[in-house]
Amino acid sequence: MKAGNSTYTNVSELPESTPLFPLSGALLLPSGNIPLNIFEPRYLAMIDDAMAADRIIGMIQPQFDADDEATAENTLCEVGCLGRITAYQETGDGRLMVNLAGISRFRLLEELDEINGYRVGRVASFADDLLDNEEAAQAVDRDGLLATFKQFLEANEMEADWDGVREASTESLVNTLSMMSPYGPAEKQALLEAPDLKTRSETLVAITEIMLARETGDSSGTLQ
Repeated sequence: MKAGNSTYTNVSELPESTPLFPLSGALLLPSGNIPLNIFEPRYLAMIDDAMAADRIIGMIQPQFDADDEATAENTLCEVGCLGRITAYQETGDGRLMVNLAGISRFRLLEELDEINGYRVGRVASFADDLLDNEEAAQAVDRDGLLATFKQFLEANEMEADWDGVREASTESLVNTLSMMSPYGPAEKQALLEAPDLKTRSETLVAITEIMLARETGDSSGTLQ
């Protein structure tokens, strides 16, 4: 797995403990990229500490339920994603703009003592995320995914760069659409925890079809 200037081929190259950045509704996936606007003092310290070390932090969602809005102080979900800081910019007003490149999902084994106000976890990375996903990508129903994506765009009167979409690898397409999807924390966590690329694509299609049915008032459709 390549992230910026670094390539990771074995979980031994990844940290066993990492700073944790809890953010509800945010999804980072291996090979994906997510921009972050950092302004809280504890997370400014976290980024500074990561830049001085291996540039890796763990994106993870706070746990959620129907009656409780997720916050960064909540118990955390069991699965998150390690990301490498590949872009870093000071804004001049005390904030930092950074880009995280996804490396590997991880399972949170336990939380450790906080450092400079931010949370830290002992983690176990998913070894399969570092492997070549070409075979897994071939199992994805790319045409079905694109058809559902097109329906979603049309229903919301949105446009897409179809030339760019057609040129994107299947892995990049599935993960980028999953990360950009306008769904809630539970749906984002389901996409993150999907065991493989094919399942993630099928999950994304199913969620999108449900949302489209709700928007059109058609509850008779079947999921692919």
